[in-house]
Amino acid sequence: MKKAVRTGVVGAGFSATFHYEAILKVYGTDVQVIGVHTIDAQGGQAYAQKRGIRFFPTLEGLLDEVDVVHVCTPPVSHEPISVAALERDKYVICEKPLTGYFGDGSPDFHWDRADMEAALRSALESVQRILEAERRSQGRLLYAENWVYAPSIQKEREILEKTGGQILWIHGEEAHSGSHSVDYAYAARCGGGVLIGKGCHPLTAALYLKRVEGRTRDGRPIRPRSVSARTHAITRLPAFRDADHIRSNYYDIEDFAAIHVEFEDGTIADLIASDIVLGGIHNWLEVCANNHRTICNINPNTAMLTYNPKEEYFRDIYTVEKIGTKQGWTCTSPDEDWFTGYPQEIEAFYRTIAYGDEPESDSSLAADAISTIYSAYLSARRQGTAVEVKLL
Repeated sequence: MKKAVRTGVVGAGFSATFHYEAILKVYGTDVQVIGVHTIDAQGGQAYAQKRGIRFFPTLEGLLDEVDVVHVCTPPVSHEPISVAALERDKYVICEKPLTGYFGDGSPDFHWDRADMEAALRSALESVQRILEAERRSQGRLLYAENWVYAPSIQKEREILEKTGGQILWIHGEEAHSGSHSVDYAYAARCGGGVLIGKGCHPLTAALYLKRVEGRTRDGRPIRPRSVSARTHAITRLPAFRDADHIRSNYYDIEDFAAIHVEFEDGTIADLIASDIVLGGIHNWLEVCANNHRTICNINPNTAMLTYNPKEEYFRDIYTVEKIGTKQGWTCTSPDEDWFTGYPQEIEAFYRTIAYGDEPESDSSLAADAISTIYSAYLSARRQGTAVEVKLL
């Protein structure tokens, strides 16, 4: 018999929508969605009404009636929500990034003038508070990094486990023409720009695969040792010519980042995050190992290709995220959520919650990602000088 689990959602935006859709696809656990809480009462009530669930005006009220909360809010609120839930012995499914540095509290805070040493220190202190709350809790924090559960990444996990391969170099990218989120424009709400907002995906996948390699061969994960990085705010340059295809109204964040990670065993990863790429989402990771090579094309991929001679033919047809036009050839995704790992991620998390299965993406992986990202921000401020990654 399936075990029943009561769950709730915190937030009512983009991530809350795809989390709910993924919950509906869970098949191994009887997940009962009790309700939603958000500080935007109007948005929360509309979210609840559309899905036939309850709206809770307070987080405490929601926590009273659930076993699990999905944290689908801007990153600035991830720590307080997660800690409050863990203190109540609830499970937490937290969207990326786990936490971060959100400024010094001053009304004129600007990322360009921020102290990156303070940012790194503050972000790690936030991570430590979350980890400590988890250690004291009967619940667990499950880190919603969908790239870990993307089918191509999980197939590479199988290859590494069965062949004992050594990863020598990983390189990859997440890029498109800019986020639709209003909050994303401000580092004080999201903890930085494209490096943390998009770079966390290929970075965490790389960190995860090196963990898999290490635990398979030696029984312990291979973790990051140092990182060097450069970041740029191309669309905020005075010389940027806006053709109205790329988002360009960011307040203080970077829109391009490149990072170089060195792992404990001396192997490396090179990762790019960008908001200045047209033509839809560009999400991929390539693994160069001593016994194989894998290219994980998360989006786009060629599972399906369509040719449409007239834009209006596909007016009511979804093809693929962030595409500028549906005319001509398109890498139409038959199931975009599946290729990006959303339903697999949530299915796995509920198996952890209900039956005790060990998750592939947990608080330890999330902590390494945050430490690497803010060490990278410090490196970028130092014009690319390598910075040691502090492991918590």
